[in-house]
Amino acid sequence: MNHFSLKLRKILLCNSFYICLLFLTIFYLLIYNLTFKIKSIYNINDNIFYNKIINYKIDGDKLSLTLTNNLIGTYYFKTEDEKNNFHNIYSLNDTIKLKGTLMLASNNTIPNTFNYKKYLYHKNIKYILNVESFNKIKSNKNIFYKLKNYFYKKINNLKYNDYIYAFILGDSTHIDNDSYNNYKINGVTHLFALSGLHVSLFSSILLLILNKLKINEKLSFILSSIFLLLFSFIASFTPSILRAVIFFILSNINKIYYFYIKPKNLLYLTFIILVFINPNYIFNIGFILSFTITFFILLTNENIKITKFSILKISFLSLLSSMPIIINLSYEINLIGFINNLVFIPFVSYIIFPLSLICLIFPSLTFILNIFTSIMEFISRFSTNIFNFTIYFPKINIIEIIVYYILLILIIKKYRKLIIFLIILLLFIYIKPYFNRNTYVYYLDVSQGDSALIITQNNKTILIDTGGKIYNKKVKWKQRNKEFNLMTSNIIPFFKSIGIKKIDYLILTHGDADHMGYSIDLINNFKVKEVIFNIGEYNYLEKELIEILNNKNIKYYKKINNLNVDNINLQFLNTYEYDNENDNSNVIYTKINNYKFLFMGDASSKREEDIINNYNLNNIDFLKVSHHGSNTSSNSYFINKINPKYSIISVGKNNKYNHPSKETLENLKYSKIYRTDYLGTIELKLNNELNIETFMP
Repeated sequence: MNHFSLKLRKILLCNSFYICLLFLTIFYLLIYNLTFKIKSIYNINDNIFYNKIINYKIDGDKLSLTLTNNLIGTYYFKTEDEKNNFHNIYSLNDTIKLKGTLMLASNNTIPNTFNYKKYLYHKNIKYILNVESFNKIKSNKNIFYKLKNYFYKKINNLKYNDYIYAFILGDSTHIDNDSYNNYKINGVTHLFALSGLHVSLFSSILLLILNKLKINEKLSFILSSIFLLLFSFIASFTPSILRAVIFFILSNINKIYYFYIKPKNLLYLTFIILVFINPNYIFNIGFILSFTITFFILLTNENIKITKFSILKISFLSLLSSMPIIINLSYEINLIGFINNLVFIPFVSYIIFPLSLICLIFPSLTFILNIFTSIMEFISRFSTNIFNFTIYFPKINIIEIIVYYILLILIIKKYRKLIIFLIILLLFIYIKPYFNRNTYVYYLDVSQGDSALIITQNNKTILIDTGGKIYNKKVKWKQRNKEFNLMTSNIIPFFKSIGIKKIDYLILTHGDADHMGYSIDLINNFKVKEVIFNIGEYNYLEKELIEILNNKNIKYYKKINNLNVDNINLQFLNTYEYDNENDNSNVIYTKINNYKFLFMGDASSKREEDIINNYNLNNIDFLKVSHHGSNTSSNSYFINKINPKYSIISVGKNNKYNHPSKETLENLKYSKIYRTDYLGTIELKLNNELNIETFMP
């Protein structure tokens, strides 16, 4: 061995070398993120585009396109034939001409929820293209894309292909929404994101075949690496699978050439390589989880020999190491998720994933795959109903995350007694909302609808309306696997993120869909103690809700006069029973920390006049404007009488009703107007002083 080789080996065996590289990489990331700006070759006014198709997804009548030049597009199929013919006409890497309009993504308007604008920013995507029409200009000629297209089209033509999409292409959107939610509750959705588990299984199968063929170790490594890189390409080089493949390659080089580099240092090298490939990977959840869990498994294996019950230990360690990330992602943890993994990991590893690969070769066997995935769905559903030990955590701040991981590293190293401090930290995070003595009022941005949340000093919660919309039944070919639901996707996660464990009182101002349309979704997915309806006959939406309330033994009332919650008294301004749902709205007056609040539902000018004649209202601090600012309400006489200081209009952006009306805005001109379509959710923090914060799109 020459002098250079000896020196290189000495450097590679030095831990401080990797630590230095790691710190340099972190410094590079800081500089990059401080200077990074999205670049686009397009102008917002452009309407004709020539791009290649990098990727696409079809869900119901919706086509999502990932295009070259950092552009994504959305198109809605006009006919079933157009949808069915897409796979036959278009392929990945085809050049297409598109016509459409560009738009900028919006920030999340409900706090602590998914920020689509930031998500696209970290993918270097500035514009979204609303596609009006497109046609092929040039077919793909690239041999690698021909291979990828072959798998895409083959999988698309397979029966029972939902799990094959997940395990071969890394696309879990084809799995039924209810089934996926059950997996999420059980803490096993990581099994459907291509990562180290799948690479390990795939590489083991490849190496076993190559070994049977009597191929030597070096050639086996080269061939298996090529296969894994092709697999990564077919799965669109997701960061989690890239991490696993690069780590596999480095580990085998280390083994074949006897470098004796520690696995932990190989992980550092993998991280450094990926960061230099794409610095924005550090914002990818799959990337973060993959590295975090792998780091702690390697660190544990270095300090504690994992032998007996290794799957249980690794599963429990994965839960501990990923806990802060999972909490800030979904604000909940299933305490027995690591036990569920003892069932699901072997089931996926030895049955579902191998069967998915086999079905690519023998398509007639997909019915067997369907049998086993049905069994897995049944187990998941059973576990959700019987063994659901999910607890909600509020959002964790950066200091708490750092302290958590320092404690976990010290515990793994040798300071086992520090486990008590880790438990105390988790308990503190869990109960910290109870130390917040402020009162909050949120006017939630639910688009064209109403929803307001009141949180008292003692963490009692009152939700006035849920928002919602009417879902028109779509024909089968237009139906989507994962239809967006604002309540389950944004509103409930927001509740959890600020430490809300239940809604004490759900007050429905009236039975219109834009005020109570999400109430069933709320009650089916979150704890609600009591429900209050308005006066008048129950409509079909209210009857549907009452049936569910009865099944869940949830108390409900109608036509009440007062509600006392902690030190807050809500007065229901009952006048008469009217012949329409809007005028029968629950109109609520309350005083919080000496600020006067009035929630008007959809009451019309007629109801406003009756309220003025029956109640002494003046100098209202916060008026929730009636009927989204419609000209049927908020007449000048009423507004002048109550004299609001702040007027909140809950309204959808570019809504078809043209709310709020010019007349209403004119009548409210002497108050400060807050609109949810312009400002998003409006947060009022009430203590010794008033603090107003908005969450703009």
